[in-house]
Amino acid sequence: MSVSGLPFDDFRTLLQNLPGPDSRALVAARERDAQLTKPPGSLGRLEEIAMWLAAWTGRPPAVTRPLVAIFAGNHGVTKHGITPFPPSVTQQMVENFAAGGAAINQICVTHDLGLKIFDLALDYPTGDITCEAALSERDCAATMAFGMEAIAGGTDLLCIGEMGIGNTTIAAAINLALYGGEAEDWVGPGTGSHGVQMERKIQAVKTAVEFHKDHLKDPLEVLRRLGGREIAAIAGAILAARVEKIPVLLDGYVVTAAASILKAANPSALDHCLIGHVSAEPGHLKAVEKLGKTPLLALGMRLGEGTGAALAAGIVKSAAACHSGMATFAQAGVSAGN
Repeated sequence: MSVSGLPFDDFRTLLQNLPGPDSRALVAARERDAQLTKPPGSLGRLEEIAMWLAAWTGRPPAVTRPLVAIFAGNHGVTKHGITPFPPSVTQQMVENFAAGGAAINQICVTHDLGLKIFDLALDYPTGDITCEAALSERDCAATMAFGMEAIAGGTDLLCIGEMGIGNTTIAAAINLALYGGEAEDWVGPGTGSHGVQMERKIQAVKTAVEFHKDHLKDPLEVLRRLGGREIAAIAGAILAARVEKIPVLLDGYVVTAAASILKAANPSALDHCLIGHVSAEPGHLKAVEKLGKTPLLALGMRLGEGTGAALAAGIVKSAAACHSGMATFAQAGVSAGN
C-alpha cells in the first residue's frame, strides 16, 4: 500500500521486494548439465545462460515463446537541433515495423521471435529536459504501468528494444546523472549527429543535468525528469518480467539507460537480465561496465529497435536447446570422465 499516495510509491515498494532466483530449479539444471555428453564447462557461456534460464523461470531451461517488445517515444529536447532526423521519423519507423520492413522484422523471422510495438503518444513529445521535467510523476508512473502490460499474453524470454528520435541524448543525460563524469563521456552520434549537431547535443545534456541537479539523488526522479515515455515503459517492462519470472535480454544504449535507473534503486533489480550486445555508441560500453554485465555479442551495431537483443535471443535459444536436447552419458552409452 502507498504511504503518501504519490504515484511512485507502489514502484518504490515493488523495487524493494523483488523475487529472487529459484534455487531448486538451478540445482536441478546443474545436476543435468553435469551428466550431458561434454566435458564440464566446454560450452562456456551457453552453460551459464542455461543456468540463468532455470534460475529465473523456475523450470528446466527452455525458450518456447520469445518476444521482442519495442517501445517508441518522442522527445521535446529535439527542438534544439541535436539530430539529423525530425521527430516524425519515429512514427514512420513504427509504421515500418508494422509493415515488416525494418531490420528487427528480419531478425525476428529468422529466429522465430514474436514482435510487439508500443506507440507511446508520439504526437505529444515529452517536456524539453533542458528547462523542464520530461514527465510529471503521475504520467511517468502511468507509463511504467503501461510498460508492465508488455508481457500480457505470455512470454518466457523478453527482448527489449526502443525507437525514438533524440533518445540517445536522453540516455546520455541519464547516465551522466547516475554515474557522473562529463557530458562528453556519454554523448555519441546516435542517428548521425556530427559537428554542430554534436555540439548542441553535448550542450543539451550538460544543461539538462545542471537544471535538474537538485533532484537527481532519487533514481525515479532521474527517470521522470530526464527520461521519456519509452524509457519509463522499458523500466516497467523489466520490473513486470521480474515479478512474473521472465528472463530479459536488454538491447543497446537507450535500453540500458532505463535499466540503470532500476539498478540505482535496487542493486539486484537486473539479476534476471542479460545484455544482448554492446553497441557502437561510445557511452554504451561504459554503461555496461557500470551494470557489471558482459554482453553476449559485439557486432559494432547501433541501430536500436531491439536488434542486438533479438540476435542474442538466438544464442539463448541455442543454450536452452543444448541443455534439454543433448543426451546424457548414460543415454548415449558414452563413458563419463572421472
